[in-house]
Amino acid sequence: MIFFVYILECADKTFYTGYTKDLQTRIEQHNSSCNGAKYTSCRRPCNLVYSESFVTRSEAMKREKEIKKLSRSKKLELVLNTSSAQ
Repeated sequence: MIFFVYILECADKTFYTGYTKDLQTRIEQHNSSCNGAKYTSCRRPCNLVYSESFVTRSEAMKREKEIKKLSRSKKLELVLNTSSAQ
Protein backbone atom coordinates (compact mmCIF):
# COMPACT_ATOMS: atom_id res chain seq x y z
CA MET A 1 0.00 0.00 0.00
CA ILE A 2 1.18 3.54 -0.72
CA PHE A 3 0.86 6.45 1.70
CA PHE A 4 1.05 10.12 0.82
CA VAL A 5 2.21 13.20 2.68
CA TYR A 6 0.63 16.33 1.27
CA ILE A 7 0.52 20.08 1.67
CA LEU A 8 -2.66 22.01 0.93
CA GLU A 9 -2.79 25.73 0.41
CA CYS A 10 -5.97 27.07 1.95
CA ALA A 11 -8.03 30.02 0.71
CA ASP A 12 -6.40 32.26 3.33
CA LYS A 13 -2.96 31.31 1.91
CA THR A 14 -2.01 29.19 4.93
CA PHE A 15 -0.60 25.67 4.56
CA TYR A 16 -2.03 22.45 5.96
CA THR A 17 0.08 19.27 6.05
CA GLY A 18 -1.27 15.75 6.45
CA TYR A 19 -0.88 12.13 5.38
CA THR A 20 -3.29 9.64 3.84
CA LYS A 21 -3.51 6.45 1.82
CA ASP A 22 -6.06 7.92 -0.64
CA LEU A 23 -4.92 11.38 -1.70
CA GLN A 24 -7.80 12.33 -4.00
CA THR A 25 -10.50 11.31 -1.53
CA ARG A 26 -8.75 13.12 1.30
CA ILE A 27 -8.55 16.37 -0.66
CA GLU A 28 -12.25 16.08 -1.46
CA GLN A 29 -12.97 15.55 2.24
CA HIS A 30 -11.01 18.66 3.16
CA ASN A 31 -13.04 20.68 0.68
CA SER A 32 -16.54 19.35 1.11
CA SER A 33 -17.25 17.21 4.15
CA CYS A 34 -17.12 17.19 7.90
CA ASN A 35 -14.52 14.39 7.61
CA GLY A 36 -11.86 16.92 6.68
CA ALA A 37 -9.66 18.58 9.28
CA LYS A 38 -11.20 21.23 11.50
CA TYR A 39 -8.43 23.59 10.38
CA THR A 40 -9.39 23.37 6.71
CA SER A 41 -13.17 23.41 7.19
CA CYS A 42 -13.27 27.20 7.55
CA ARG A 43 -10.47 27.86 5.03
CA ARG A 44 -11.95 26.36 1.88
CA PRO A 45 -11.20 25.84 -0.89
CA CYS A 46 -7.94 24.04 -0.27
CA ASN A 47 -5.65 23.17 -3.16
CA LEU A 48 -3.02 20.47 -3.30
CA VAL A 49 0.38 22.11 -3.79
CA TYR A 50 2.75 19.31 -2.78
CA SER A 51 2.82 15.55 -2.20
CA GLU A 52 5.28 12.74 -1.63
CA SER A 53 4.63 8.98 -1.60
CA PHE A 54 5.93 6.36 0.83
CA VAL A 55 5.74 2.60 1.12
CA THR A 56 4.93 2.51 4.83
CA ARG A 57 2.66 4.52 7.09
CA SER A 58 5.50 5.11 9.55
CA GLU A 59 7.66 6.72 6.85
CA ALA A 60 4.79 8.98 5.83
CA MET A 61 4.07 9.95 9.43
CA LYS A 62 7.72 10.71 10.05
CA ARG A 63 7.90 12.95 6.98
CA GLU A 64 4.63 14.67 7.89
CA LYS A 65 6.10 15.52 11.29
CA GLU A 66 9.27 16.89 9.64
CA ILE A 67 7.28 19.10 7.28
CA LYS A 68 5.01 20.39 10.05
CA LYS A 69 8.11 21.60 11.91
CA LEU A 70 9.28 23.66 8.93
CA SER A 71 8.72 27.40 8.87
CA ARG A 72 6.27 28.80 6.35
CA SER A 73 9.16 30.03 4.19
CA LYS A 74 10.75 26.55 4.14
CA LYS A 75 7.40 24.97 3.20
CA LEU A 76 6.98 27.52 0.43
CA GLU A 77 10.50 26.73 -0.79
CA LEU A 78 9.64 23.00 -0.81
CA VAL A 79 6.46 23.68 -2.81
CA LEU A 80 8.15 26.02 -5.29
CA ASN A 81 11.16 23.75 -5.86
CA THR A 82 8.86 20.84 -6.60
CA SER A 83 6.67 22.91 -8.94
CA SER A 84 9.63 24.13 -10.96
CA ALA A 85 10.99 20.58 -11.29
CA GLN A 86 7.78 19.31 -12.96
